[in-house]
Amino acid sequence: MNSKLKKTAQFLGLNRSMGAMLVMVILLGMGEKMGERFLPIYLLAIGGSVYAVGFLNALDNFLSAIYSWIGGYVSDKVGYKKALMIYTGFSIFGYLIIILFPSWQAVLIGAIFFISWTALSLPAILSLVSSTLKKEKQTMGVSMHSLIRRIPMALGPLAGGVLIQMYGILIGARIAFVVALIFAFLSLIFIYLYIEDKQEKSIPVINVIDTFKQMPKPLRTLLLSDILIRFAEQIPYAFVVVWIMQTNQQSAVNFSLLTMIEMAVAMLIYIPVAYLSEKISNKTIVSITFVFFTIFPLILLFSTGMPMLIFAFIIRGLKEFGEPTRKALIVKLANEGSKATTFGTYYLLRDIVVSIASLFSASLWLISPQANFITASAFGLLGTIIFIIYGKDQRSPQEV
Repeated sequence: MNSKLKKTAQFLGLNRSMGAMLVMVILLGMGEKMGERFLPIYLLAIGGSVYAVGFLNALDNFLSAIYSWIGGYVSDKVGYKKALMIYTGFSIFGYLIIILFPSWQAVLIGAIFFISWTALSLPAILSLVSSTLKKEKQTMGVSMHSLIRRIPMALGPLAGGVLIQMYGILIGARIAFVVALIFAFLSLIFIYLYIEDKQEKSIPVINVIDTFKQMPKPLRTLLLSDILIRFAEQIPYAFVVVWIMQTNQQSAVNFSLLTMIEMAVAMLIYIPVAYLSEKISNKTIVSITFVFFTIFPLILLFSTGMPMLIFAFIIRGLKEFGEPTRKALIVKLANEGSKATTFGTYYLLRDIVVSIASLFSASLWLISPQANFITASAFGLLGTIIFIIYGKDQRSPQEV
């Protein structure tokens, strides 16, 4: 490797394990998104009802929360390399079920094994970043993962859509699952050959409450603020498209354009902000991203034309400003020997509590869109203030 490439790799926090992990993320992400996005119509095409589609969505949300904790526990128990191989094996098993048994019941069973691979693997991936990179480069490593993860998010559905367009729903979707299976096998090879396991094994705490109690105070403060910030995100989440297409009379194409703008802004800021995080405090960067979460609903409320909507979605993209930094901060604040379990517990508790927000979002919308958006921003403001006053970049000496 010449000096320029070596310097670039060092700047981006890349080494052999990180490179193999990023390849794995692309391959498994492509497979996941090629098939997962079209599972509802495939379910209906092979005889499933709308209730089966609804159950699939509920299953995805439930597994995303539970798998975060399971993924963290397994990673701390056996190490991130073995954990990633186990999770990839789960995906392979799920794809085989769907390919070999073309029934809607088999789809639901197979989905249990692959539909929430991202949630299952994230704690192990962050343990890999923590174990293979120096502390000052860990945010860059998380940012690279966040950036690369969006490649299959963009290309996977496109590839799946092309297959369905060419071969129809039944054949096209099954071809997508076969391709996903091949990608999963390739990922398994990359994990086995190129990822080094440098993690110290431990016996993680099984009890979620005990794990929460063992979290350092700064991490519990971050968790509380993050829950309130996610209230700000989730209360208006399902109604953003309603506000744009019905209230503002914008087309589906315009909504897609706004989503693309959001994604582009997020991807453009990952690496610059990761570099900035090496120069200024993590608390400052996370506080800034919390501000973007807070003001988006208010800006959206006053967006009545396409120019203002574009501005609102630029702000929505900027909410990713400190997201990799926040994830890296969770790992930094977690106790040694249980980082993945702590990360999984953090997400389990956060997502379960935040799911309550969806129960109130419709009621607030029925009162008025203003009630929905303003309430969301109020929660965001509270979470931001708490973090600015009480949040910390590191544990106190007695907590280390």
